[in-house]
Amino acid sequence: MSTPSAVGPGDPGADRPRPPLSGPELQSALVRPGGLWRSVEVLPEIASTNSELLDRARHGEPGGAVLAADHQTAGRGRLDRGFAAPPRAALTVSALVRPAVPPTRLGWLPLIMGVAAVRALQSGPGVLAVLKWPNDLLAQGSELKLAGILSEAAFPGDPAAAGGESGGVGIGVVIGIGLNVSQRREELPVETAGSLALCGAPDADRQELAAALLGEFSALYTAWSAAGGDAEAAGLAERYRACCATLGRRVLAHLPGGRELRGRAVDVGEGGHLAVRDDAGEEHLLSAGDVVHLRPDQD
Repeated sequence: MSTPSAVGPGDPGADRPRPPLSGPELQSALVRPGGLWRSVEVLPEIASTNSELLDRARHGEPGGAVLAADHQTAGRGRLDRGFAAPPRAALTVSALVRPAVPPTRLGWLPLIMGVAAVRALQSGPGVLAVLKWPNDLLAQGSELKLAGILSEAAFPGDPAAAGGESGGVGIGVVIGIGLNVSQRREELPVETAGSLALCGAPDADRQELAAALLGEFSALYTAWSAAGGDAEAAGLAERYRACCATLGRRVLAHLPGGRELRGRAVDVGEGGHLAVRDDAGEEHLLSAGDVVHLRPDQD
């Protein structure tokens, strides 16, 4: 297995080619009768795969659609933070699902994508990664950020759709991931960011990663959906706990409204919420907010 290493621009693999994704190959590998995926489209360039697929969802796009791009010019993360990468250096892909589960359990969808990414990296390029609740994929050991995940919902009759029509197809959720693959250190926006190339996997192939990631997501999502969104019954909660580096850690949570919470992350709940026990012993369930892993000298 690969572990994070200091790779500079002069290291082997720094100038390897960055081929485009092949939509037809992904379509052939992923779309099959009775499967989750219905269509796979790859665009050379787009502002944001999430924004485009969310707009399609509001206009009635059925579930099972995947949209990827070789270059995002206005990629978005949580809280409208930007995501930028050189063309064909990152894997940027969004998927639309329409799960028939209680809305209170939809918080598991970005966590499913996170577990799928951990499994795809371990089985493919051999990079060990962990998850930071709710939406970050980190290199194990260094905790350099390899990917961010963004989940957004489109509701029936969403007024953002032209004419206010959504096709009566129920709630749609778009889950997007931006995974740093071949970026060199100078191509990353901050020192806390990393890439698969910087983690000892300069030959990581975006085509293979996309197929593995979406295949893993399909398997996890199908089991979760069949269990009515019950992550415990589907075995998803156990898998998530096994690869979540937030659990057991002292954390600082920045909550909506400018509030802060310090405590220990103790579990993930039924709806994908993070349970944090504060210093007074009171347990709080977080559904949103930025979480910082605290070091001993920060606590």
